[in-house]
Amino acid sequence: MKITQIETVILKDIPRGIWVRVHTDSGHIGLGETWYTPRGIAGIIHELFAPILMGQNPLDIERHWKDMFQLANAMGSGGAEIRAISALDIALWDIAGQAMEQPIYRLMGGACRERIRIYNTCSVRGKDGGQVFTQSEKLAESFLNEGITAIKVVLTDHLADVGYGYDFRAKDLSAAVAPLEKMRRAVGKDLEIAHDGHGKFSLTNAITVARAMEDYDLLWQEELLQPVNVETHLRLKQATRTPICGAERLQTRYQFRDYIERGAIDYVMPDLVWTGGISEVKRIATLAETYQLPLCPHDSVGPVNLFACAHVCMNVPNAALMETVRDVYQGWYRDIVEPPIPIEQGYLRAPEEPGLGARLKESVWERDDLVVETSDADHLAPLQWPGFRSQQRPDSVS
Repeated sequence: MKITQIETVILKDIPRGIWVRVHTDSGHIGLGETWYTPRGIAGIIHELFAPILMGQNPLDIERHWKDMFQLANAMGSGGAEIRAISALDIALWDIAGQAMEQPIYRLMGGACRERIRIYNTCSVRGKDGGQVFTQSEKLAESFLNEGITAIKVVLTDHLADVGYGYDFRAKDLSAAVAPLEKMRRAVGKDLEIAHDGHGKFSLTNAITVARAMEDYDLLWQEELLQPVNVETHLRLKQATRTPICGAERLQTRYQFRDYIERGAIDYVMPDLVWTGGISEVKRIATLAETYQLPLCPHDSVGPVNLFACAHVCMNVPNAALMETVRDVYQGWYRDIVEPPIPIEQGYLRAPEEPGLGARLKESVWERDDLVVETSDADHLAPLQWPGFRSQQRPDSVS
């Protein structure tokens, strides 16, 4: 089996998303996805990675990941390059599952479970620019009625947006925290509540925010700080009794390593389509398990990510929770992929079809905002990187 074509698919009405399809001479087509800077990622896929993947066996996933990662880091690069690797890695796993007629998690070693509990991320932006929950009691009850037993709220972004997180007033913090009191009064501890700070605060104010919410017994505090300094995360963790979650902004096991080994985080939250795909999240999960830490993958970035994360969560022993956003998986996610994402009564179930278990809907190809770019044997950007060994692979097809 050989890779014959790589497509990138962008929809202008979904300006941050990009999908990748890897075609083979056997007729199998693998689907991948990533999020943010889609035009830049498309360029990376076609200019950097298509030349070293074309003509190769798609089942050599480990080798392809390593070669793409080496090429991406030839000039110290990260960011969009790792997102591109993530999308291609998902697509290669999809091909492998289809070829072997098994769901991906079976190829990863089988299932530790048949479903994973979900939590829902939600925020409501008020007219004044602050994020508020005007009907927080009803919101909490609505999730419990659907069998969802945990949520994540965003309450403090507006406090940090004015002074880069270095200055806010105590009365404003009290108002921001007030919805927690309402939700606890309405549903008690039947609903677990986490909080996301979106990496906006200074260390001093991150500690202030964490301590102001401690009495509400939060599931975790997530990204009150940007994950750029493990020492400040340690100081935050030492200053609050609330567990610390991090962090979707970290890319690959190499960035997660210090935070895990130094004990700076209690919950490990990689974003599969940002950090290196299925292959790398499996490695991060194993690293986290070595330190007896739970894995809680991130999602607000597209439907393929949820399917890919489902496979990882079925397979790894330390998967604890899966992030979801009800508004999008019941909304635009349904416009892009089929079958529907298998969420029932607060759980994400194992996909049942071979491979990823998802494909782009036929209606995607009829959209007016569709932009497709293709690399194949006749349309392949030359890779001018002297000395990079993958240009001279002995099994390359000329």
